[in-house]
Amino acid sequence: MTDRLSLYNGALAAMGERKLANLTENREPRYKLDDVWDRDMVDTLLEKGQWNFATRTVELTYSPSVTPADFGHNYGFEQPTDIIRITGMWQDGFQTTPLLHYRDEANYWWADVETIYVSYVSNDADYGADFSLWPKNFTRYAEHWMAQQVAPTIAGLNYDSDALDVKVIKWLKESMATDAM
Repeated sequence: MTDRLSLYNGALAAMGERKLANLTENREPRYKLDDVWDRDMVDTLLEKGQWNFATRTVELTYSPSVTPADFGHNYGFEQPTDIIRITGMWQDGFQTTPLLHYRDEANYWWADVETIYVSYVSNDADYGADFSLWPKNFTRYAEHWMAQQVAPTIAGLNYDSDALDVKVIKWLKESMATDAM
């Protein structure tokens, strides 16, 4: 099963480094991987595609407490906090009538209908941040991407930068071909 330690160890393997026994091991590569992780690694990777495994759809009713400006759309909708990127907006629950006239502004969507249906890539623990949902090729992409970020910062590491770059692109393309819209 994919978890943080297995992602770290996959990245280390891609760099030609030895594995970690645990996430508290006192080694430079672990600290470097922690830095990458803490800089919103999961969100950064989820932004790269319209991933099926991370997509959720919600019904939103307008927020009566949100007052629209004196011009434009009549209803304001608070954007979900777990949104990474939109994959579609509709006027109906069957998702057959796209919402074409809306405005995206400062964590709100503005429209002329009282209810909207939004499909988006989510970083929620039950969607994009649930590693058990990650397809194997997306996991390989994550591991190689992490290696690409960390390898140049590790003193004395002998790795092939060009080969690592090629593998990152390869795994991203394979992931998009099998699990992205």
